[in-house]
Amino acid sequence: MAGGDEILKDGEVKMKKTFEVLLNDLSGLRTGRASPGLVEHMKVDYYGQSMPLKQLANIGVPDAKTIEIRPWDKNAIQPIEKAFATSDLKLAPQRQGDVIRLNIPPLTQDRRMELIKVAKKTAEEGRVSIRNVRQETNNKLKAAKDGKTISEDELKRFNQQVQKLTDQFIARIDETLAKKESEISTV
Repeated sequence: MAGGDEILKDGEVKMKKTFEVLLNDLSGLRTGRASPGLVEHMKVDYYGQSMPLKQLANIGVPDAKTIEIRPWDKNAIQPIEKAFATSDLKLAPQRQGDVIRLNIPPLTQDRRMELIKVAKKTAEEGRVSIRNVRQETNNKLKAAKDGKTISEDELKRFNQQVQKLTDQFIARIDETLAKKESEISTV
């Protein structure tokens, strides 16, 4: 009986991780507002290693249109500026002493529509991943039934629980997407 519970728990953990990846991906999408999530995962070549910006600097948002980056090491300023120059964010860093400021320009309507499409695509990929975890979990449960670890009744009960989890995570993805679309659309 513990076999089915372990399989169900494993499926739930994988669904949570999938959802967290989706949240991370969506946080990197640019809205009309400044957000640390926009730049914190950007890779910076620092002393020959590729590191996320958040490991090299404190990232703040002093106002809705500005991101402020305060590197912990002064030697990181130039590599950070270079990373922005080569990134696809199209943001020009402005250096003021030991601080790098990024002014977030307002989004055009066309760019907003493109970002909404990207957000929808990302959400759909998340839904597909959740469904793949459901399929994998159901296959493991069926194998456990075939191996006589769980009964036919337990298999049906576990399958229902897997479907309930799937529905919950897909609903969370839909809510998250709706919020992101609203953020992108807000002028």
